[in-house]
Amino acid sequence: MSTTICQVMGFIVSSLGVAGCIVSTAMDMWSTQDLYDNPVTAVFQYQGLWRSCVRQSSGFTECRPYFTILGLPAMFQAVRALMIVGIVLGILGLLVCIFAMKCIRIGSMENSAKANMTLTSGIMFIVAGLCAITGVSVFANMLVTNFWMSTANMYQGMQNIQNRYTFGSALFVGWVAGGLSLVGGIMMCLACRGLIPEESRYKAVSYNAAGRNISYRTGPYKVGSGYEPEMKTRKGAGYEEAAQSEDGRRSYPSKYDYV
Repeated sequence: MSTTICQVMGFIVSSLGVAGCIVSTAMDMWSTQDLYDNPVTAVFQYQGLWRSCVRQSSGFTECRPYFTILGLPAMFQAVRALMIVGIVLGILGLLVCIFAMKCIRIGSMENSAKANMTLTSGIMFIVAGLCAITGVSVFANMLVTNFWMSTANMYQGMQNIQNRYTFGSALFVGWVAGGLSLVGGIMMCLACRGLIPEESRYKAVSYNAAGRNISYRTGPYKVGSGYEPEMKTRKGAGYEEAAQSEDGRRSYPSKYDYV
């Protein structure tokens, strides 16, 4: 039961993480204009991974997509790639996780196969979470660098004052989503241990009869008189079989034969 609960919880948490990554990537507020020095403005600008938007005081918003790829900074393109890779791995992990659920029976799939699929989906979720966290962190580092550079230019009294941008809501959504994917992947890896079949504790044991193995041979049946004593012969060190004498009588070994 604990394995099933861990799997279900890992699937739910990972699903929320992947959905958050998709929402964060599609959001336009990755960077917003800093209004600390100018709280009253007629134009508010914010930018995303795919387009930049301008919102006027009248409520009208105009967005313009980035029509170029080569003209964008290399780090900006790296953030795009990381978020896309995280989303793709997360979706693939969800598909694999559905078929690996212990509560779902698909044909004659054994627990060992489900354990491997659970571990695979967990690793995918972990990598997807790391990609999302890394992409968001790289973009945040770019914002911090540009923010302090713009602040330094403002304090130096330059005439060309640039707009400063700060963290947008998409960054926080991306951090939370990456953390959820990471936690969900760890839970799936822990659930994998409960699906691995335990090795048999009992090994094959050959049972022999308590007495001596007796082999029966087919041959001519010899009729005895019924009055001659029979002796059980034993084979081994110190023992010899009773030998037949020339006159046909059975001779018994004496005590000196064992020396």
